[in-house]
Amino acid sequence: MANDHPTIQIFAPRWLIPVAPRDEVLEDHAVWVADGQIEAILPREEARRRQQASEHPVDWIDLPEHALIPGLVNGHTHAAMSLMRGLADDLPLMTWLEEHIWPVEGQMLGHDFVHDGTMLAALEMIRGGTTTLSDMYFFPEAAIEAVQTAGLRGVFGIVVIDNPNPWSADPEEALAKGIDLVNDWRRHPRIEFTLAPHAPYTVGDAALERVRTMSDQLELPVHMHVHETAHEVETAVATYGERPLARLDRLGLLNERVVAVHMTQLTDAEIARLAVTGSHVMHSPQSNLKLASGFCPVARLLEAGINVGLGTDGAASNNDLDMFDEMRTAALIAKPVANDAAAVSAHQALHMATLGGARAFGLDDRIGSIEPGKRADLVAVSLDEPETQPVYDPVSTLVYSASRRQVSDVWVDGRALLRGGRLRHLDSRAIIDRANSWREPIRQAKPAG
Repeated sequence: MANDHPTIQIFAPRWLIPVAPRDEVLEDHAVWVADGQIEAILPREEARRRQQASEHPVDWIDLPEHALIPGLVNGHTHAAMSLMRGLADDLPLMTWLEEHIWPVEGQMLGHDFVHDGTMLAALEMIRGGTTTLSDMYFFPEAAIEAVQTAGLRGVFGIVVIDNPNPWSADPEEALAKGIDLVNDWRRHPRIEFTLAPHAPYTVGDAALERVRTMSDQLELPVHMHVHETAHEVETAVATYGERPLARLDRLGLLNERVVAVHMTQLTDAEIARLAVTGSHVMHSPQSNLKLASGFCPVARLLEAGINVGLGTDGAASNNDLDMFDEMRTAALIAKPVANDAAAVSAHQALHMATLGGARAFGLDDRIGSIEPGKRADLVAVSLDEPETQPVYDPVSTLVYSASRRQVSDVWVDGRALLRGGRLRHLDSRAIIDRANSWREPIRQAKPAG
């Protein structure tokens, strides 16, 4: 039977960091939530008075030494690849892909592989304060099942690639399956979709034109690896006579719906074009470092007014899904790249990890900041630890000192997924055991050498 009155929660942290307005930090304030939606931000004493005057039960959630932030948005990952964590390390991108990852996927990919790998990823992400993931992988129906079980919010890519794979024989089959999934899940409040052509070097013009048409018709974002390495750009020029971004622009794919991942190779003219078209960039600094792919010029992108989000990439190339570590790396690496110690401040890094990612996928009216009218996707981080004391600026402390181990509580739509460091709905031992059952089959599938 449905409740005849709203579920009311009041979150009362030591520091409230709403992200919007930017650079704001509130003390002695509380967040009033009704039925999973943020209704008001108000002084703590006023919240107490409203609690006492309420005709309905109110759950007061006291967070005395915590920073309360929006749920983190992992804007680029391949969740199921958690099962291949550490499988092929210390290799350049194309060697890693062609000689190790793709051969294993060719033998192992299937519904159960993706489901179990995504469950492992969801477990890790909840414990690290991620409430929304944008996933790009095969068998998205299995990933959706896992994310639904976990209680997270997900944006699922319909992967398009020219080569046949265990999920689709060709781009047309992938897109047909994708349309069915979009129709099946269109009304679900926590499930969204993107079209996800893998990369310019794996998807031909005909398929990209079909993606553009579907994106226009269905108003879906296009999530794609672009300009990941210098080798990619050089090969594109030799093959097509133009750089990948120019080719995408010619095909009509540079617009406000494109989410270009990595982007380590950019000229001033390309940055200006991204700004004009309203395109988004998803930054994955740790994966770029580990694969020696290059450095995304984040400070220049931000200066040009381009929206930048943050994503971990998959655990096979990171090797974790730790958005706190990703924020710190993004802020630190931007400074020598720009030769400017002020480049990508702590506040900007937090913005990329929350509202920047939400905006890239058209979700900024629902998530990414703590504002009235948005969903209560919230994360509490305990700063009462030796590693994060004393606190002068809680945002700097979060980005430069805190770790994901200090995430104590996670809510999605006001529903607790983690409370006091304990999972509320998932059996972590069962998930880990299931993931471990894949280790030997994957090891056997890995090419020798």
